[in-house]
Amino acid sequence: MDILKVKVNSINANESFLRSTIGAYCARKNPSIETISDIKTAISEAVTNAIVHGYSNDSTGVIEIDAKIIDDVLFVNVIDYGKGIENVEVAMQDFFTTKGDEERSGLGFTIMSSFMDSIEVVSDPGEGTSVMMSKKLN
Repeated sequence: MDILKVKVNSINANESFLRSTIGAYCARKNPSIETISDIKTAISEAVTNAIVHGYSNDSTGVIEIDAKIIDDVLFVNVIDYGKGIENVEVAMQDFFTTKGDEERSGLGFTIMSSFMDSIEVVSDPGEGTSVMMSKKLN
């Protein structure tokens, strides 16, 4: 088993850093370009959700990524300790957003689900959110 743990502040610049880091981490298993692109897109959405919704763009928040590769499958968990989600089932519906006054599409979880093999969201209001995803690399 191969493990990667990263902890960063919740700033927009770290979205691209984490996206690239997870892409490079997976590249050692020689997945297709499409697979790497799918993973990077899902990571981008999860991190952006943490920054925008979990922390309301407060740069003092912390985002953690725990990733591991087991038998050519990536398991990645994007964790924030922000606001949390009142109703995960509702939040995962297409076009749902808590930021209706901004230009948000409400498709973050939909995008993550479409690019990864599995996604599970666990959240407690006031405690934060954990987005666990997996993707076969070969």
